[in-house]
Amino acid sequence: MDISTLLQYNACDISDALLRLNVTSGGVLPDISLRGQRPTKQEAFAAPASTVLFVPKGATPPPSAPQANIPKGSHWADLAVPDTFVVIQQPRGQTNAVLGGIMALRMKQLKARGIVVDGRVRDVGELRDTGMPIWSKGLSTVGAGASSSPHAVQVPLDIDGTVVRPGDIIFSDSNNGVVCVPQELVSQVAELLPGLVEADDRVKLEVQRGTSVQEAFKKHRGKA
Repeated sequence: MDISTLLQYNACDISDALLRLNVTSGGVLPDISLRGQRPTKQEAFAAPASTVLFVPKGATPPPSAPQANIPKGSHWADLAVPDTFVVIQQPRGQTNAVLGGIMALRMKQLKARGIVVDGRVRDVGELRDTGMPIWSKGLSTVGAGASSSPHAVQVPLDIDGTVVRPGDIIFSDSNNGVVCVPQELVSQVAELLPGLVEADDRVKLEVQRGTSVQEAFKKHRGKA
């Protein structure tokens, strides 16, 4: 599975291809913002996903939760898988962070490629200092221990309708956001992308010449 082809495109292109392949969410991980490195131009990264699931501290996990699998005496950040994009899910409605500077630094030392948090982070300056693309839905000043407990690693996560499984490809685009590509669809996405982008370029040229969007779409997107 060669993911380098994907890096020639942006996150919007990737989502367009996934929609053509009937991935109804388009693979988007919605409502997240870049907290880590601040590039001067658009930068794209892609790497297989590894995952971390947090649950409410002191509460019994719901029946739908996977079995706990973090070894006793281990810190979840020490379990980061090299050369992966670490995707972390926090319980909804919490105001504490689940990622801070120390954990991000540890994962960088373990050669993580980036981090996406479906939840909150803190120590934003330290996150930037790692040089990694780090994304989150929100910010906090409060550490994870206030309300969250790490529960399991390398388990599927459902993030607002997009399921992220270990090994799926996380595509990070500093301008447009983050998309998850199911690993079994990477080759099909790569095959679709050139035609989709070429069709959009033709549509833009038509619109610049004064053609209506409806006419341009009918003429070119139907052939993509």
